[in-house]
Amino acid sequence: MTTKPTDSGTPAGPRTVFLLAHTGRPAAIRSAERVVQGLLAHGIGVRVLAEEAADLALPAAAQRIEKADHGDEPAARAAVDGCELLVVLGGDGTLLRGAEFSHASGVPMLGVNLGRVGFLAEAERDDLDQVVDRVVRRAYEVEERMTLDVVVLVDGDRRHTDWALNEVSVEKAARERMLEVVTEVDGRPVSGFGGDGVVCATPTGSTAYAFSSGGPVVWPEVEALLMVPISAHALFAKPLVTAPDSVLAVEIVPQTRPGVLWADGRRMVELPAGARVEVRRGTVPVRLARLHHAPFTDRLVAKFALPVAGWRGAPR
Repeated sequence: MTTKPTDSGTPAGPRTVFLLAHTGRPAAIRSAERVVQGLLAHGIGVRVLAEEAADLALPAAAQRIEKADHGDEPAARAAVDGCELLVVLGGDGTLLRGAEFSHASGVPMLGVNLGRVGFLAEAERDDLDQVVDRVVRRAYEVEERMTLDVVVLVDGDRRHTDWALNEVSVEKAARERMLEVVTEVDGRPVSGFGGDGVVCATPTGSTAYAFSSGGPVVWPEVEALLMVPISAHALFAKPLVTAPDSVLAVEIVPQTRPGVLWADGRRMVELPAGARVEVRRGTVPVRLARLHHAPFTDRLVAKFALPVAGWRGAPR
């Protein structure tokens, strides 16, 4: 994880912010309208997707733009072209949707949590006025988060490529059947087992699916890759933390049941028996706009509501 100055990559000319929101929630609609009005009042242009604009009571000054389905990186890049910041209002799913725009364009993402946990968010719904003020003053820093690049091989042929900010998961396709896999790190086999699948995650994703599967919490400053089995029936099927330049692989055993691959729980591809999934450190990071310098420990305690009553701190 690296932090860079706020003006890195900021477009010249009139200022424009791209706004993405979960308009299926009334609270998100009210929050989005409030942010739009605040930014326009300070002379900052606002761009929204046409499909979301239909649900928002936006002034005529707000720009509407069309975009194709998620996963279409050229369309996402074009949608955000010329914007200095991407403001996302919603829960974890909406924030991961925003990460697709950020990854495609390089525009920093500032998340406002309207859901339950929101580890990717930098602010809460009560902070909207502060968010507007900090955007207007460019009072934020930009932090780069590691991503994953994934390749699906079938009989040696490359069938699919993708990326993820949180995790890539190889899972069983049928609920009533186990998925038989063999895991590999840096070209050497580690363990074979049947189970629900395997999660390959970044430190950013260590608090998401990998955590719920029994993986460790990894501080964002740590550069590493995680491999976490999901409900494995095996003697040795423990979470692994590897070097950031390691290559993780999951092979579905031939002549067994097929599986599916999910990238950040948003993009899915079917995996036939015998398929091989290779996961590497991503070549393109996701840039997050940060408002606070609070330690990750404080964020962890707050997001998970961890019990810390009785702590007195180190003696002076």
